Amino acid sequence: MRIGAIDIGSNAMRLLIADAYEEHGQARLKKLSLIRVPVRLGETVFTQGSIPAYKIKKLAKSIHAFVLLMEVYGVVDYRICATSAMREAQNQQEVLEQVKKLTGCQIEVIDGDEEAQLIHSTFETLAFDFSKVYLYIDVGGGSTELSVIKEGKPIVSQSFKVGTVRSLKKTVHADDVAAMLRFAQEMTADFGQMQAIGTGGNINKLVKLGPINNATAMNFSELSRLVGDLSKVGLMERMRVYDLKRDRADVIVPAGKIYIDVMKSAGIEEILIPKLGLSDGIIYNLYQQKR
Repeated sequence: MRIGAIDIGSNAMRLLIADAYEEHGQARLKKLSLIRVPVRLGETVFTQGSIPAYKIKKLAKSIHAFVLLMEVYGVVDYRICATSAMREAQNQQEVLEQVKKLTGCQIEVIDGDEEAQLIHSTFETLAFDFSKVYLYIDVGGGSTELSVIKEGKPIVSQSFKVGTVRSLKKTVHADDVAAMLRFAQEMTADFGQMQAIGTGGNINKLVKLGPINNATAMNFSELSRLVGDLSKVGLMERMRVYDLKRDRADVIVPAGKIYIDVMKSAGIEEILIPKLGLSDGIIYNLYQQKR
């Protein structure tokens, strides 16, 4: 079954098209196309409180283009989900109505709990050792979701207003950072030694830049050294030396620091990187409903 997912984040929006199928009684996803557009809704929401008209038009045009591409691919069903920036936009209802009027598409604004649940749902497709306890860390433009995964299932989750676009706009509050790190410490106290699972575009890019290109894990020292090296050079140099697009080069350092700070607070030495995200979870969830 060919399914599409549009993930409208605070930094970028993504279209994922994938074939979902069953193999040996287990749902599988084969990714066919992934397209990312840096709309950056969060840069105005987190500073001005709302989404301006020009960004609404860009959002609608991107959705329209995504829908046309899904038609070309023969997608049979899709879902559009928006996260942190849209949740906080004072003119959220106006944005949803404008997009519906311009594209005919309905955006679903999901809360942090559902966002985490959708991503968690794909974990059962992975070959993880679920006898271990994991701390799941998803860093986005507007928020960071932390969850404890035990026996393959999330047992406690919390969303924090700590994200990369907020960091760039200097709108992250110290109390939110402290609460996030305190949560990581408390989870270690409650569950003992954990291993981290990292999701999000920035951790995927960091592992590509690591000592072993496209590895499936990084240890704490490797990640710290890489983020330290990235932070020592300016934006333009970062783009040139590390072959990064501008909209990735400016958020990758604050993202890396969030992963490092959470791992340090939890006493975790290694982070697994399955290269999954919200869009994967949307597709998996839709397939589970239809299979």
